[in-house]
Amino acid sequence: MNNLSIVQTVAVYIIPLIFAITLHEAAHAFVAQKYGDNTAKLLGRLSLNPLHHIDPFGTVVFPLISIILGAMSGGAGFIFGWAKPVPINFAKLKSPKKDLLWIALAGPLSNLAMALIWGLLLKAAMYFDSYFGIPLSLMAQAGVSINVSLLILNLLPILPLDGGRVLFSLLPAKQAEQYAQTERYGMWILIALLLLGGLNYIMQPLYSLIVGGIFTLLR
Repeated sequence: MNNLSIVQTVAVYIIPLIFAITLHEAAHAFVAQKYGDNTAKLLGRLSLNPLHHIDPFGTVVFPLISIILGAMSGGAGFIFGWAKPVPINFAKLKSPKKDLLWIALAGPLSNLAMALIWGLLLKAAMYFDSYFGIPLSLMAQAGVSINVSLLILNLLPILPLDGGRVLFSLLPAKQAEQYAQTERYGMWILIALLLLGGLNYIMQPLYSLIVGGIFTLLR
């Protein structure tokens, strides 16, 4: 996508990004309801309407900055973004610590499913004429890239990310309580990793492995 202008790059990435973030949060809400917590549903978060999930900075401003900076440097790079977190009422869960594992995993697994769907659309694009096939191909590539990036990012074992929630649910009670205290530093850790290049160092090998696996599976 190096030959695309900034406007074209934004146009290609914006729809896959909105779907990736919206379905990620809706998946959390859906699984939470299955385990007895209807808080998200009551607040309108069990919805595929992006307007119910959008965080103005995390869903719009920050991803746009990432896309523009990537386009200016000659490539899209990793696109980061987030939505409003889905509220969880642990008092409504039958087994809060155990149920949290599946609620947390629901989001990243939705991104894996979407990456596979976009991969299928990328294969399908070759059967269309260039007028429709080229835009679909570019958007599908963006869809795979965004969803794999969000999958990896969210599974990092840092609170408040989903991976942190998964680790919390797996730790013994005492260790989990101690680990929960690190959440106040989580965003600062992520920012430091991003600024120092550590995030790219962690994500790039995993990204290549997962994207390679997806295209091998769909071959």
